[in-house]
Amino acid sequence: GLAGDALTTGADNTALGYGSLSAEDTGNNSTAIGSQALQSQNFDGNANNTAVGYRAGNALVTGEENVFIGAMAGEGNLTGVQNTAVGTEALESDTDGCRNTAIGYRSLFTQDFTTGTNSSNTAVGWQSGTSITTGVSNTLIGSEAGDALTDADYNIAIGHEALSADTKGSNSVAVGMGALFNQNFTTATSVYNTAVGHAAGNQITTG
Repeated sequence: GLAGDALTTGADNTALGYGSLSAEDTGNNSTAIGSQALQSQNFDGNANNTAVGYRAGNALVTGEENVFIGAMAGEGNLTGVQNTAVGTEALESDTDGCRNTAIGYRSLFTQDFTTGTNSSNTAVGWQSGTSITTGVSNTLIGSEAGDALTDADYNIAIGHEALSADTKGSNSVAVGMGALFNQNFTTATSVYNTAVGHAAGNQITTG
């Protein structure tokens, strides 16, 4: 429907765009700017959500304190809290993950926790962490950093294509362009490799 057309006692909300914040009735302190932004939100209390862009935060119902900026950023989130997604389709698929930061086109695009989980992933850069599904506590900074990781935890990858091939290895540190580029564990493994420098450790595969 129309922007904010279900609001009754909700206060301090801003809705601008077709269907934005259109299910909310009594929730407070949300900002929805863009067609269908926060369209499904229906929160009793101070939701404190901000969504800017086409369908940003579209599916969010009872999540709170989220910031979604960009077309379809955080589009699939239902109940997640304290997420920040900036960029087209950043954190687009996750339904119940919490405390994630995704900045960049399709960063954390595939991540999807179907129960409330403090997944605490940070991905900054074009398609950084884009393939993560249920991995937790990864820090991935740089274009395509950790972009093949799926169900992997506690990795740090800083630099363009750092840790770019690994799918299920955990507990690695790769700092520098292409660091640990070829490392790839296809079954869940605690790896504990550390590589610092341009292309450091880039010949390691399963060592």
